[in-house]
Amino acid sequence: MSFFVTSVATAHAQVVRFEVLQSTPAYGGRSFGSVGPYVKVTARATIALDPADPRNAVIVDIDKAPRNAAGRVEATADVVVLRPADPARGNGTLFVDVPNRGRRIGQQLFDDALEANSLDKGDAGNGFLERQGYTVAWIGWQADLESKPGQMGIQAPVLRGVTGPVREEFVFDHMRNPATATLQWPVADPSKLAVTVRPTWDAPRQTPVGLAVRATGANTIEIQRPASGFDAGALYEVTYTGRDPIVLGMGFAATRDVAAFLRRDTSASNPLAVAGRPSVHHAIGFGVSQSGRFLRDFLHLGFNEDLLGRTVFDGLMPHVAGGRRMATNVRFGLPNRNSRHPQDPAWQVDTFPFTYAVLEDPLTGRRDGLMLRCRLNATCPRVIHTDSEHEWWASRASLNVTDLAGNHLDLPPDVRAYMLTGTPHYAAPNERVKTVQTMALPVNPLHNGASMRALLTAMQEWITTGKEPPASRVPMRAHGTLVEAQAAVPAGIPGLPYAGIHSAARVSDQSVFPPRELGGYPVFVPKADADGMSIAGVRQLALAVPRATYTGWNPRAAGFGADALFPLQGAVVPFAATRAQRQAANDPRPSLEERYASNAAYVAAVRAAADRLVAERLLLPEDAQRSVELATQDNLAQLR
Repeated sequence: MSFFVTSVATAHAQVVRFEVLQSTPAYGGRSFGSVGPYVKVTARATIALDPADPRNAVIVDIDKAPRNAAGRVEATADVVVLRPADPARGNGTLFVDVPNRGRRIGQQLFDDALEANSLDKGDAGNGFLERQGYTVAWIGWQADLESKPGQMGIQAPVLRGVTGPVREEFVFDHMRNPATATLQWPVADPSKLAVTVRPTWDAPRQTPVGLAVRATGANTIEIQRPASGFDAGALYEVTYTGRDPIVLGMGFAATRDVAAFLRRDTSASNPLAVAGRPSVHHAIGFGVSQSGRFLRDFLHLGFNEDLLGRTVFDGLMPHVAGGRRMATNVRFGLPNRNSRHPQDPAWQVDTFPFTYAVLEDPLTGRRDGLMLRCRLNATCPRVIHTDSEHEWWASRASLNVTDLAGNHLDLPPDVRAYMLTGTPHYAAPNERVKTVQTMALPVNPLHNGASMRALLTAMQEWITTGKEPPASRVPMRAHGTLVEAQAAVPAGIPGLPYAGIHSAARVSDQSVFPPRELGGYPVFVPKADADGMSIAGVRQLALAVPRATYTGWNPRAAGFGADALFPLQGAVVPFAATRAQRQAANDPRPSLEERYASNAAYVAAVRAAADRLVAERLLLPEDAQRSVELATQDNLAQLR
């Protein structure tokens, strides 16, 4: 079935056409408790923006984009909606899961689904979102992605014939020669492609004998690497003149306008309207990593105000975004790129403002904050900002809770922040401990689903009843748990090497090449206990009742840029099984037999810790029960 919105209800409405392509039972008709079955709706939404409206004028290059006959700038976004078959049985909240690189991945956290795009595969996992009655929507926003099965995007205007300078960085983590790469933008003049190499960002750029680059397609290249002198973790920087930029910032407007349409439009064109009334009354925006950073920019740029001056999202939940934003609302933006240690720490995703409070930047003289604009028009959402521990080492998360001189900073009263201690950037629910050639230590498999379910439940209560969530749980300068990197991790733990490695924060003049550094900001990392695990944050059961040391960092292995952080990963270093083994290894960490007298004692400790987390509203009872069941089944000495 399909239908179109051919007119709009008011002069401010921006969704001018909503086409339903398909409406089918979800998950093969599976029923979810009292909510019942769900329906999957696949659609396309066309927005038409007035470039003169101040709410749209913030979009870079919208004034240069082609216009329709009415003088509006159009874009068409992919939309997927998952709604209760009987809307009256839902919980009345629209949960917008912002796609990550076109993929729908929120259900991997909340439903423990095994893969991205789990709805297409009929995998509802534990069905948490569905059992709670959420209406879930995904809205394509990334205009440089092709719309295709498994990948959502938006068709936005292209500025044909426009050219400009572009700079991109690549770390290949292999020694194949030549190396191939895909550039973000088409190359305007292949003869002006250039490449340099260096071991890390703070080393001089080099052009050794044998280094060369050539175009192999419109935006594909081949880099001939030097015969010696650089390992698999070397940093290659490619500069070129790009052409035909897309008005990427329209993705923010599409999220604003389609979410507002789904939430409030009362016409028959809205699949969430029932008998002329909306079936949802609240809205939460959620994003992971890239899409978490998207939400921080969405808020900063003022898009939480719709075209009638109303609040779009009552709550925002950016997850694993650290202190970063996006390189999207810029000409020749790089929404798929963000620097990782040891790449450029002054990249476009790492610019002021970093936190929700309004501060003055001593390096640029700017006064700003992520919530400055929404404070001016009373459209601020309540925010639950969650990070894995990895973001505190690699994504400058400390800048959310310090001022720009490195002093303690209180978060605004409508913001909560939680560090999910001892966890990597992102792990699927079926991850297991493994070793990888590029990393010095075994890979941390901890999944954050249980914590995120508890915090989503807290957000739902916050926006519907006003009940406040638990207090923030993050390292703080005022508590002594947020420290200089060199003082963070105790020395002398076998197999746990740490030498102060973390991502810095810099600001540079990007209008010149090479960029000219203007200065930097202090960055701090979590202080660890005697086991090498961070003290602050939400200490999930694997840390509260540990069998190993879990970290949010993992060094690169020799031959892959050693002495730098491997991106997105943490590490796990098991405890010795016995006191004798511990002493033989000179390991200061108590062994398993010294911590737990028996498997029964271990299970009792898990039960007690789970009960504490439930009382603190940081773990749901069903997840506590499941954790105790798993502990009962586990071999104490074996990590999964």
